[in-house]
Amino acid sequence: MDETAQNSYGVSGPGICVFLGKGGVGKTTCAAATALHFAEAGEPTLVLSTDPTPSLSHIYDRQRSEPEREVVENLFLTELGIEEVRTMWDERFGREVYDVFSAFVNVEYEIFVEFMTSVLPGLNEEFMVDYVRRLALEGRYRRIVWDTAPLGQTLALLGTPSLLARHLRLAPRVYSRLRTSGKRRESMMDVLRRWESLAALCMEFLRRTVRFVLVTIPEALALRQLDDVFRELARYGLEVEHLIVNNVITMPDSPFLVQKGAQQQEHLGQLRQRYGRLPMTEIPLFPHEIQGLERLRQVATVLGPGLNGTT
Repeated sequence: MDETAQNSYGVSGPGICVFLGKGGVGKTTCAAATALHFAEAGEPTLVLSTDPTPSLSHIYDRQRSEPEREVVENLFLTELGIEEVRTMWDERFGREVYDVFSAFVNVEYEIFVEFMTSVLPGLNEEFMVDYVRRLALEGRYRRIVWDTAPLGQTLALLGTPSLLARHLRLAPRVYSRLRTSGKRRESMMDVLRRWESLAALCMEFLRRTVRFVLVTIPEALALRQLDDVFRELARYGLEVEHLIVNNVITMPDSPFLVQKGAQQQEHLGQLRQRYGRLPMTEIPLFPHEIQGLERLRQVATVLGPGLNGTT
């Protein structure tokens, strides 16, 4: 868990764009199209999914095989589900933390890893931020497009630093007399302090390097949720830099679509009034499922000009 990487990221580093949104608004489609746009502009791009049920392979119409694979020239795809995250966490942190816990808890290692990666709040999310941060430091890609889990799960990562800080304030009561064990001969407090430092580093990375794009749809419930999203991000000094409104009816050719389109225009008016300070891109409702490169290019044609300056 040692952290020796630099704490700042210059303008020459990769552009990192995170797509946020509740489930079902087309967030993954927008991320996939944006990554394709950058790759076909000649920029080495990684599109990364940390959704527990990833669907990027389906959208690109590719088989899910090895963890990282090339979709087209300059475009690489990685999907990290629950099992992949668990394996990666195990390799990076597992044995080290287990050495400490095993000093006072009699638990098998496999059960311990499952507990740490599935039960503790925010741990998976924090680890994924660290994973993307280290990818940025490697410099293999000019663009990193991150398709996150549905919004509620993604925002959980923002509470990780404060969660650790609260734990640290209480920890001396529990761990002050804990004997050290393992090769590193560290106390639980030492591990928790380094964990807190990692959380702070991840938050700095999110604030200084990552650009947030929020995807929504022109419906009443989606609009009501946006204010909460903006407030939650603002609590941690994070700002949305671009708003995408998906599935906008632009060519109503039936009474149903005329009525639906009129409702959407009311919601779009509210969006422009509330969030007019933000760049906003409206994606039309297509008559077909967006799957495969040709149809993704249709979306990319709409998205590309607006997002070029975002990342």
